[in-house]
Amino acid sequence: MSLAQVQAALCAPGQKFEMETVDIRGVPTRVWKNAPPNLALLIQFARSHGDRPFLIYQDERVSFDAAVRAVAHLATKLAAMGVGKGDRVALTMRNLPEWPVAFFAIVSLGAICVPLNAWWTGGELEYGLTDSGAKVLIVDCERHARLTDTYGTLPDLEHVLVARPRDALTGKASALDDLIGPATSWATLADIPFPQVPIEPDDDATIFYTSGTTGAPKGALGTHRNLVTNILSSGYVQARVSLRRGEMPAEPTPKTWLMVIPLFHVTACSASMMGTLVSGSTLVFMRKWDATEALAIIERERVNVTGGVPTIAWQLLEHPDRANYDLSSLELIAYGGAPSAPELVKRIHAEFGALPANGWGMTETMATVTQHGGEDYINRPDSCGPPVAVADIKIMSVEGDRELPVGEVGELWASGPMIVKGYWNKPEATAETFVDGWVRTGDLARVDDEGFCYIVDRAKDIVIRGGENIYSIEVENVLYAYPGVTDAAIVGIPHRTLGEEPAAVVHLAPDAQASEAELQDFVRQRLAGFKVPVAIRFSDTVLPRNANGKILKNELKALFDVG
Repeated sequence: MSLAQVQAALCAPGQKFEMETVDIRGVPTRVWKNAPPNLALLIQFARSHGDRPFLIYQDERVSFDAAVRAVAHLATKLAAMGVGKGDRVALTMRNLPEWPVAFFAIVSLGAICVPLNAWWTGGELEYGLTDSGAKVLIVDCERHARLTDTYGTLPDLEHVLVARPRDALTGKASALDDLIGPATSWATLADIPFPQVPIEPDDDATIFYTSGTTGAPKGALGTHRNLVTNILSSGYVQARVSLRRGEMPAEPTPKTWLMVIPLFHVTACSASMMGTLVSGSTLVFMRKWDATEALAIIERERVNVTGGVPTIAWQLLEHPDRANYDLSSLELIAYGGAPSAPELVKRIHAEFGALPANGWGMTETMATVTQHGGEDYINRPDSCGPPVAVADIKIMSVEGDRELPVGEVGELWASGPMIVKGYWNKPEATAETFVDGWVRTGDLARVDDEGFCYIVDRAKDIVIRGGENIYSIEVENVLYAYPGVTDAAIVGIPHRTLGEEPAAVVHLAPDAQASEAELQDFVRQRLAGFKVPVAIRFSDTVLPRNANGKILKNELKALFDVG
């Protein structure tokens, strides 16, 4: 069946994937007719899965019923603290059972959840708290330690709730356990109703921070509709894969996911976790990624789905002890967020017997716009797939003044109900990026005559290391702060499993001295570890530029042995 035939069959009136057109901020937009209207109703629906395991972390197992009880209690306690519709509540912690409970408690009040990157330094986290104007922070003990000295400088921050504290808490900080108890006791919490708050589909729900090539990180303001759209988008793609194969789509059944992507990414929170609440699937968390431990978990928990970024798949494939584990439960290895080699697609299918899947999206699209799976992906391993039925993509001239024909490379624009409202408190950046319901992605791409999208380059000055975005100017600015550095540029160099890594080229002032290790340590003290250049080359002259003064980074890549 062609893509058009599949869409006609799956989206026909009365079908699960039926669409309707609604007005979103003045733009007529196709949406999934049967999507949940808001996240509060979604989490309450998840209660219907009862004692099925929802969250597994080490030796802790939390059922859907227990998690929803905890959500109701925490939402009630947050409301008593004065958290209401539109208030921002920041959330920063590693993947713990408390993370989804806190997330859904916040959004069930109509408040805005602000998931902050748990890899950020204290200064970076402080920026996110200040920029969002967070009223409450829910944090684990490690992030709490990074921020303790800054709480007094944040006038908007009234309460800090610390999950699993190790030390005595003072000042604004108190233990999250005091409000809802430890995860192992949530099943014994009283069954209380959720606070009743009217929430519309296009009400504000989240601020996920992204960064541009200039300036400070920007908060992408997402809605309830943005997040629930991914539930049916993922189901649609699975059904499309079946029909393209010549099979009738199966009814969704609960699966077990090994969730190794941090939940502060839209890939994990939106594209992955939302669907588990409908299907009754289980999320298994790891304290920290370790390929050997992952193999043991896949065998022990009979994991069906894992992935996240290509790095994960590579490390599982090439682990020397892989043959010692029973991995026969694996059905799907899905990833996005970083370039992947066609070789990886073929090896997943050949060696695991699992189907590979990938997709394209960004923070500004709340994850999925295009998605690729099954035989379509095996046959087109360099594509990120066609758009889901409620999304549209087009290839525009870099100037943004005309749409380009099939096959030509230009800037990828995307539209649909997954596109966020804009950037938090940044009207100029919003106007530049969001145009009449379309988001200008900054990615260079082409679309073939069947509608499959191919990302060919990134117009934005960005390095993606294993799914983590590294914005060059941020690292360059730190290098410029080092005494004697007069010119600096960050480039991405290929890495087989991470996709790419950051490297730097630096020019020093006459008589100035610096070693590679000194500069790396300088960056490491000021930015998260994944942003530190893995290699630094020193140039005897200022760096090459074009007529507009822009550094010619492609020329700099030749300084690194990437063979």
